[in-house]
Amino acid sequence: MEKNKQHLKNKLGLLGWLGGGRYGLERYAYALHRLTGLGLLTYFILHIFVTGTRIAGPEAWQQTMQSFTTPWFKVGEFLIFVCFAYHGLNGLRLGITELGLMLGKPARPVYPYRSSVLRQRPFFIVVMILVAAMILLGGTDFYLLNR
Repeated sequence: MEKNKQHLKNKLGLLGWLGGGRYGLERYAYALHRLTGLGLLTYFILHIFVTGTRIAGPEAWQQTMQSFTTPWFKVGEFLIFVCFAYHGLNGLRLGITELGLMLGKPARPVYPYRSSVLRQRPFFIVVMILVAAMILLGGTDFYLLNR
């Protein structure tokens, strides 16, 4: 019994977590959904601390807001918008998929098997096109129209 127990080591590390490999687009969507969630969580925590400077008075608030006028913060704000657009629309896609919608009709398990991932892939592609359109429109508003 001891001979049969072999522990497989994760030799890929972080690249194994991020890399899609044979899993395809859905694996990348999974990794990006996690990363955007962490980015939004970090933003919300920092937002609470920055908003908390209002307790120290209007001067402290103005000084804090003045430090956020650099171009790096403008890029950071746009990245937060990108995280919000992707995480929000992908979350809606995941919720709809979890409810069993957009998966197609159940089929008999006849060889060669067709995975449900392939049945929901057109919906995945449509949502990613919507994400790209939202990011482009937001970037246009953010950088070109809002000068």
